[in-house]
Amino acid sequence: MYHVIASAPAGAPFPGLYVPRAEFVAQMRSLAQAGYHAVTLDRVWNAWRGEARLPPRPVVLSFDNGYRTQYTVARPVLQRFGWVGDENLQLTGLPPKQGGLGRPEVRALVAAGWELDTQGYSHADLIRLDARQLQYQIAVARREIRDLFHVNASWFCYPSGHYNSSVIAAVKAAGYLGSTTVVPGWARPNDDPYRLPRLRVLGGTSPEALLALIAATRETPSPPPAYPS
Repeated sequence: MYHVIASAPAGAPFPGLYVPRAEFVAQMRSLAQAGYHAVTLDRVWNAWRGEARLPPRPVVLSFDNGYRTQYTVARPVLQRFGWVGDENLQLTGLPPKQGGLGRPEVRALVAAGWELDTQGYSHADLIRLDARQLQYQIAVARREIRDLFHVNASWFCYPSGHYNSSVIAAVKAAGYLGSTTVVPGWARPNDDPYRLPRLRVLGGTSPEALLALIAATRETPSPPPAYPS
């Protein structure tokens, strides 16, 4: 799980969410040298159902919130390896003048083979919303993304990782195949697809530390029924 692929500016409120370009390049090179191959969540899902094949060490590289550097920096880096990412777009994210993706850039990511999924309309705390608000954030957002970008948008990404049984029910009702959390761990075919774990990559993570993090979380239990619990 990545956010901004750039050095953190002075005074940034969440500096850990910034991964400098050189650091990101070193991490991707290290993953490739270790035999990993980046794929989409759709491909993982199809393989779990016996309808596709995965490379020996598949990994999904997800990018949250729709920062422009995901297009300007991450996309060309992944392209060198023949890899694609998974963009978790929020519809009312940052405008382009504040460092967010514009619609032409989102379309270019899709054209480059990236998967386009969503975090909903805004970065709302879903566990605090009523049924109508949940439907807007989850179902209406999916319909708009599908209309705007002509993609399936089959996966939901919980903003800040917050979810409970009501949120999961709303995601299912909206027709998503599953959803991703911020709980660390490996995703497996027998996992609940609406509680898939991810590994947050923070600024300052060396290539060696990233490989160690992946290895260390292999046996981590599945995410809980609600988060935060």
